[in-house]
Amino acid sequence: MKKVKLGFTGMQVSDLCLGCLYFGARDSESDSFERLDQYLDAGGNFLDTANIYSHWINEKTKGGESEALLGRWLKKRGNRSQVLIASKMGFPYPGVEQGLSEKQILAECDKSLQRLGVDTIDLYYAHTDDLATDMAETLGAFQKLIDDGKIRAIGASNFRAWRLEQAWQLADRHQLTKYCCIQQRYSYLRPKSGWDFQPQLAANDDLLDYVQHRPISLLAYSPLLNGAYVDKRKSFQPQYMGPDSEARLKALAEVCQDTGHKANQIVYAWLMQTTPQAIPLVASSTREQLDEAIAASKIVLSETHLNKLNEARDSVLA
Repeated sequence: MKKVKLGFTGMQVSDLCLGCLYFGARDSESDSFERLDQYLDAGGNFLDTANIYSHWINEKTKGGESEALLGRWLKKRGNRSQVLIASKMGFPYPGVEQGLSEKQILAECDKSLQRLGVDTIDLYYAHTDDLATDMAETLGAFQKLIDDGKIRAIGASNFRAWRLEQAWQLADRHQLTKYCCIQQRYSYLRPKSGWDFQPQLAANDDLLDYVQHRPISLLAYSPLLNGAYVDKRKSFQPQYMGPDSEARLKALAEVCQDTGHKANQIVYAWLMQTTPQAIPLVASSTREQLDEAIAASKIVLSETHLNKLNEARDSVLA
């Protein structure tokens, strides 16, 4: 896998980030260790988790399962220096309310550090925006964690573009650390105008324009739309249904036929090569799925194919 810059931080991360959402909860420890080993062996170094993963799986899961699994893997493999760990806080889970107050940020970071068994988290996200808390308080808390050596950089997720800019200007005025990246729902298909996925936010035109004018990275979660691109048993969510998606799916099928690659691989390749470039989050439960994703990082789309994918749209809107 290739390495790319993480915003303005100087950190070099894999162009595919391994999502650890179900590790230690839905996915067994042995299967999770196998995927982590496979990713690392392929040259990957960027692991994504969160304090809430994955409290909703069953009555036994309470949150923190993914972080704890990663902690056990890191300890057993002795490879902390080989990976960059991203975790998040802000959404509620059993015993913890939603929010980005100083008290909550500091407490949740300490819990994550303990579960991960590390001294420092490389990238720490505000997992969701908090309009009820003064942004200066939130950024000040993150700065304290950086000053204490508990985290290296901060990112945002499920933020609107205007809030990212507000945070950027506030950080400038008060000499606080800025968000280096934004992680948002993003795929080749675009949701219909005005539709969203609360509490998740999809990358819209405003956000895509914004990241081209600030030195921050865009990470794409849910890039494969739950497998609907390739699994006929699954359907796309209503937010995506319409003539625009039909035009895009037609273009996607034509590029797949021309190149001989699978739809999921072309989606990954497009995310990594379109403008603005994105780092896709890969969620793979089998060796074959992860092999397929890793192979996508080597695909080079021609200008003709990129134009075909980018220009596909509903003729009524063109």
